[in-house]
Amino acid sequence: MTGPEPLAVVGDVLLDEDIEGVSTRLSPDAPAPVVDVTGDRRHPGGAGLAAALAARGGRDVVLVTALGDDDASEAVRRDLRGRVRLLELPLKGTLPVKTRVLAGGRPVVRIDRGGGTPGEPDDAVREALANARAILVADYGRHTAGALRPHLEAAARRTPLVWDPHPKGDPPVPGARLVTPNAAEAQALHPGSGGTSLGAYAERGTRLAERWGAAGVAVTLGDRGVLLARPGAGTPMLVPVPYRAAGDPCGAGDCFAATTAAALADGLLPEEALQRAVAEAAAFVAAGGAGNPDLWRTEPPPGPEDDAATDAFTLAESVRARGGTVVATGGCFDLVHAGHVGLLESARRIGDCLIVCLNSDASVTRRKGPGRPLNPAADRARVLAALGSVDAVVVFEEDTPEAVLARLRPDVWVKGGDYSVQDLPEAATLRAWGGQAVVLPYLDGRSTTLLTRRAAKAATTALRPSGS
Repeated sequence: MTGPEPLAVVGDVLLDEDIEGVSTRLSPDAPAPVVDVTGDRRHPGGAGLAAALAARGGRDVVLVTALGDDDASEAVRRDLRGRVRLLELPLKGTLPVKTRVLAGGRPVVRIDRGGGTPGEPDDAVREALANARAILVADYGRHTAGALRPHLEAAARRTPLVWDPHPKGDPPVPGARLVTPNAAEAQALHPGSGGTSLGAYAERGTRLAERWGAAGVAVTLGDRGVLLARPGAGTPMLVPVPYRAAGDPCGAGDCFAATTAAALADGLLPEEALQRAVAEAAAFVAAGGAGNPDLWRTEPPPGPEDDAATDAFTLAESVRARGGTVVATGGCFDLVHAGHVGLLESARRIGDCLIVCLNSDASVTRRKGPGRPLNPAADRARVLAALGSVDAVVVFEEDTPEAVLARLRPDVWVKGGDYSVQDLPEAATLRAWGGQAVVLPYLDGRSTTLLTRRAAKAATTALRPSGS
């Protein structure tokens, strides 16, 4: 989503390096695993990763960070070129490099090198912060945010600001709309509340919000979701994860914070922003995390109309790659009712992810006639994506979903009602890759058509003069 006012990301960029290999033996001179290297990759981390994630879908993002003349800084510039606009502070020293050695996909050791001190901002940096639609501070303890603190304090008084904190970093500025520590960071920043219960994290979040003068603190709790606490004694809100994502969680916090800031830039309420961010972070982990090669492909990122579809296809590939079962279903879903919810929940239990293929507005009109759809595709997709049983939504323009199914290649295609598998036109398409079409029971008496007729009848009755 592009616009005249960019999303500004401020913070510490790192260079992340993953050395991948396999380990089948221990070293003869120490009880340490020997890793036979099979490959390695490097990409921007920290605020650089957050900015790249925020820019997916064509959003205008400006990244304010400290870079130097070293090789790591040059590598970051190359990878971010064409994705975000860079505004640099001078770096006195070298860019930090974080190296993970992985064996069988699991980290064995991490090596940190480099570091420096950020210099003073120029007029271009100050202007970017003053004109931003929203601001994300990705603090990794290297004090870039501290060098900009007066300007961030001024911006927080008029602009939605999200601060992703670090125990060794700078405290969030007063007036931050949301601060997003993870569980370990919240515990380090407020160790006084013992335990790991939801109540303990609610207490930590409340106290941190009061200490920082923040409107809210959203503590990310992994598979338990996100706990939103506010100053005072109000009841915290838990935003659950849509599903348990199996994958590399590296970078999930950056994805969560970037999505939250982008959602606030789009005008969403904090609660709505967190729901979107939780779903995006789960999909990010399921797709391979920061190491997903598709994230750093060199071709331009997809436009906003392709963004949801790309997520669906990436998710399907990721689930297949780890031996999971991809389930898909389709329809208009014009008014989501109990019949839809029951069908989707049953379909999700069949496999490891559920992707909904949604008829576009034009496709619904051709199928259902004038006056339909009642809700546009963007709204229908948003409602479906908010359901815990739905992992991704992809909109298709044709009258039937065969073309999108050929791209998704699901293992199971689900329909509800009184269909027979032989009558489904998609069945032949699925046989091309060994997919299976199944029919699930559907609640009787529930349909969008019946709901609209009932509503029209009720409206007519209400308008009829009394005694007629």
